[in-house]
Amino acid sequence: MTNRERRDRGLAYISDESIFEEQAVCRRILQKLNFMDRSDFAGIRNVVKELLGKSEDAFINPPFYCDYGSHIEVGKNFFANYNCTLLDVAPIRIGDNCQMAPNVSIYTAGHPIHPLSRDSGYEYGKAVTIGDHVWIGGNTVICPGVTIGDHVVIGAGSVVTRDIPDWCIAAGNPCRVIRKITDADLKKLFRDEEIDEEAWADIEQKMEGMREQYR
Repeated sequence: MTNRERRDRGLAYISDESIFEEQAVCRRILQKLNFMDRSDFAGIRNVVKELLGKSEDAFINPPFYCDYGSHIEVGKNFFANYNCTLLDVAPIRIGDNCQMAPNVSIYTAGHPIHPLSRDSGYEYGKAVTIGDHVWIGGNTVICPGVTIGDHVVIGAGSVVTRDIPDWCIAAGNPCRVIRKITDADLKKLFRDEEIDEEAWADIEQKMEGMREQYR
């Protein structure tokens, strides 16, 4: 097998010239994205679409970093804030309506544990999957092979080393489930503060006919 084939099967592989050629394509697009006029929102959207393997109305606040871009698939209305890093050696699949705060890092790349094996130059990638309606707090690190379910909030500064189930708030290092998200959280804004009545009336109107996708 070639090293590309080994990489794409999740096997140990070496970054050879064929791998660097793929990364060079990505880096040229990143160069364009990361040095664009930050007020050119339409232009940024177009370059993000060029960069990612699959996206629909995605927006990324530069600077942004990844290895390939083509291994990243995001659903509708994806948003990543400043300085996010997605090391997409293996696929990174993210659902609809997901948000990432600044400095979020998703790592699919890994290296052998023993130094003799590691110094050989071999590495590997294990896919990361994130469901729909997920909010990932700032400075979170998501490690290789992790799956995060639907309707999840990951607290700022978390290190996610294991899978996180649907409908929960999780945080910490290592990241653990704190509690389930319920309808009692519908009007929650910040700590004990609730959404004001004017905004809540607008939210209720927007929620009409949408509840099924949150079940």
